[in-house]
Order: sequence, then C-alpha cells, then structure tokens
Amino acid sequence: MSPEVSWEASGDRLVEVLATLASPHRLRVLAALTGGRAYVSQLARDLGISRALLQVHLKKLEKAGLVSAHLELSEDGKALKYYEITPFSLHLTPDVVAVAVTTLSNAGDGEAVPKGNS
Repeated sequence: MSPEVSWEASGDRLVEVLATLASPHRLRVLAALTGGRAYVSQLARDLGISRALLQVHLKKLEKAGLVSAHLELSEDGKALKYYEITPFSLHLTPDVVAVAVTTLSNAGDGEAVPKGNS
C-alpha cells in the first residue's frame, strides 16, 4: 500500500475531497473496498448497483485520490479492472478549515468575494 494521503494543506483539495465524500453511493463503495480490492463487476453485484453507475462513482473517487485502479488478466484471459482504497486520513477541525480557507481559489465558487471583503 502507498503512504497515507493528507489534504490539510490545500483548501481546494479539501473541498474536492469533501464533495467526493458527500455521496452515500461513494461512501458505500469505500466501505466495500475496506475489505480489500475488488473488480468492477463483483463490486457492482455486492453493492446492488449497475456497473455504469458504479463506474461514475469510481472515477470520481479515483480523481479525488481516494481509490486507485489497475488492470489484471484473469486465468481465462479477460481483463479485469481492480479498485482499491488509497490510504487516507482526514482530520477536520476549525483550525484546519481556517488555514484551508486562506488557500482557496475562487474557481467554481459562484460568489467570488475578494479576500477581506466578506
């Protein structure tokens, strides 16, 4: 396994991770993967969702750095895409939020307010 990933240094990164974790489906995917890596079809069956919907959630989790994927060939020659959790720790406190806010860009904010003019 790779070293733990931390997002406390960047406000934009913290927003990305929290937004990714804000989905019950994605939380269920992460919970299922705590038992070990799984390939897409098996994970979809275990979670009772379609592979297409699962792929959407896995791509978001992968983009946020919460899971990683790799292809393997099965014994019968089929390519299977396996996903596993990327170890992470998120310790959220008011002080962490205060520091993260100072590094936020206003991209995607919708209400860009210059610093000091809140």
